[in-house]
Amino acid sequence: MKNEMKNIFLLLLILLISSCGSKSKTSSELPDKVTLSEKVLKDKIKGGWAGQTIGCTFGGPTEFKFKGTMIQDYQNLIWYDTYIKEIFESDPGLYDDVYMDLTFVEVLERVGLEAPADSFAISFAKDDYKLWHANQVARYNILSGIMPPASGNWMNNPHADDIDFQIEADFIGMMTPGMINTANVYSDRVGHIMNYGDGWYGGAFMAAMYSTAFISDDLDFIVSQGLKSIPQKSKFYQAISDVIKWHKQYPDDWKKCWFEFEKKNTSEKGCPEGVFNAFNIDASVNAAYVVMGLLYGQKDFFKTMNIATRCGQDSDCNPATAAGILGVILGYDKIPAYWKPAIEMVQDLKFPYTELTLKKIYDVSYKHAIELITKNGGEIVNGNISIKIQKPVTLRLEQSFEGIYPTKELLVRKDFLEEPIKLDFTGNGIVVLGNVKSQCGVSKSDYVANLEVYIDGLKTDQVKMPYDYIIRKYDIYHKYLLKNGNHHIEIKWLNQNPDFRITLKSYVVYSDKPEKPFKMN
Repeated sequence: MKNEMKNIFLLLLILLISSCGSKSKTSSELPDKVTLSEKVLKDKIKGGWAGQTIGCTFGGPTEFKFKGTMIQDYQNLIWYDTYIKEIFESDPGLYDDVYMDLTFVEVLERVGLEAPADSFAISFAKDDYKLWHANQVARYNILSGIMPPASGNWMNNPHADDIDFQIEADFIGMMTPGMINTANVYSDRVGHIMNYGDGWYGGAFMAAMYSTAFISDDLDFIVSQGLKSIPQKSKFYQAISDVIKWHKQYPDDWKKCWFEFEKKNTSEKGCPEGVFNAFNIDASVNAAYVVMGLLYGQKDFFKTMNIATRCGQDSDCNPATAAGILGVILGYDKIPAYWKPAIEMVQDLKFPYTELTLKKIYDVSYKHAIELITKNGGEIVNGNISIKIQKPVTLRLEQSFEGIYPTKELLVRKDFLEEPIKLDFTGNGIVVLGNVKSQCGVSKSDYVANLEVYIDGLKTDQVKMPYDYIIRKYDIYHKYLLKNGNHHIEIKWLNQNPDFRITLKSYVVYSDKPEKPFKMN
């Protein structure tokens, strides 16, 4: 009996040793090639698009209502079978997370997979949906002749580090399974339309995680693999690394991770609406919430969305991305049945502002994926798709807003007609926030205000400010990297019209050194 027990023990020990030495798709050392069946690849692409749409809808009601605070457990987040269809009809603008992706997919369909940045940029700029932040500045820049990558560069775009490309990069990851470097080519091409630096890295990171989700179900690996493309010296890399560190330190408490992250990483430098406000649309911050959702969600579909939403700030975009990545990992078939009636109710409806339905985008993304797989050394044999796995190459280092630090914001809230806007400030940069306002309540007008800008008595810029919300100039004016010191800015309205006013909301001042903390004597 003792010998039998000894033999059983030895057999179990051999099996344990051999299992520890085996490798799988969750290993940190991926094989050179991974093979998926056509059915599995299609199911994962379907899961990604469906997950993104479900997540966006799930977090929609709380978008930017919880700024610098988490959504407490006692607040219920609603869901029911007709929810997505109702939002499609009543609030189509919520789906900018999806229809922005589809704009770029339609360009690929029309122009081909080698479509240049200008093709994406012109289509994006001339579409008639509403945009905000880096996207809207980029649209204005492009329509004014400033093409990518200049349209997203922080010197031309005060919102360059914002979340915009991060919520529009899903389509890249879903057509580049296992091919992170190919994804990065598209991220470079599309991401610099509207972003730079950390704003660009946000989209590249998300696309890389999508790519990896096709070939691994290990969330720690997916996050770390996605981060390999991001330069270690960037703020973005450091922010996501902090989440990884605190997840290991507090593996069962996402709120502790959230608190530690808030203390260290939520200082805003770019977006002029957020630097002196609890509002934070920075890509690195919201990407961190996506990662918290993924790591703490532990592949549970509801838990992943719930955590990404409850982190606050851009609480529709973040669960959309997290659920999209998880949707690729699980595949559509394994998304819990509870969520499917809502998505299946709209799968034949065209997404707002596009000609694409969910059913069609499933097929289009699959077609693009197959083209890129075969182009990059993969092959299809008897219904099995062999993907040549790419080892991530680090992207070049870009850092926005170098040499400038926000020092103060002055609220003005004043309408101007005959008198020019005159501002005195001390520093090396300024962003003037405001817009053209109608006095007669018209919602649509072709009126464009022409402004001349003088800094220290010298004419520096001619600015056009359309009243039309779709093509509006997001901020009245900005200028960075002046010589640090005292400056006077004067903005003259050349074609004054009594039916309109120039509304000056506020202005943000920057300096070449951080403001010293106030201390009582």
